[in-house]
Amino acid sequence: MAKGKGGGTVGTVEALVTPVLEQLGMRLWDVRFEKEGPDWFLRIYIDRDEPLDLNACEEATRAINPVIDAADPIDQSYFMEVGSPGLGRKLTRDVHFETMRGRRVAAHLIRATAAGEKDVAGILQGKDGARVTLLLDDGSETVIEEKEASYFKLCDDEDLF
Repeated sequence: MAKGKGGGTVGTVEALVTPVLEQLGMRLWDVRFEKEGPDWFLRIYIDRDEPLDLNACEEATRAINPVIDAADPIDQSYFMEVGSPGLGRKLTRDVHFETMRGRRVAAHLIRATAAGEKDVAGILQGKDGARVTLLLDDGSETVIEEKEASYFKLCDDEDLF
């Protein structure tokens, strides 16, 4: 992770943009500072209760940009992108698991279960520490340790493909 002035780039950007987004009735979903080829990208993923559209992303960009420019937390040049985490968004933070409680999520396991399955899906019951509980289609519950899954993601795109 590249470092900005005063600490980690992601944490600094999160602290800067969260209050700005809250004033717009939006939430910060995630921040990523990633290198692709020779270029660096600051990706700010936003969310809100109503659907996001291009106008909302533009509004957030216009509000965030001067705040980041004034603080100047990143030493090198980069491209900033503001957008939706999209369908099938990954759940990476405790707040994601809390927000998505009651929704269908999938976990991709690092090692297959005794039945040979690597993908498990069910209704998210909650997260306690590093333990994620899903209610399976058969009515049973399963508990998955976060470290046992390569990712957890929202299953809001299953009917689209």
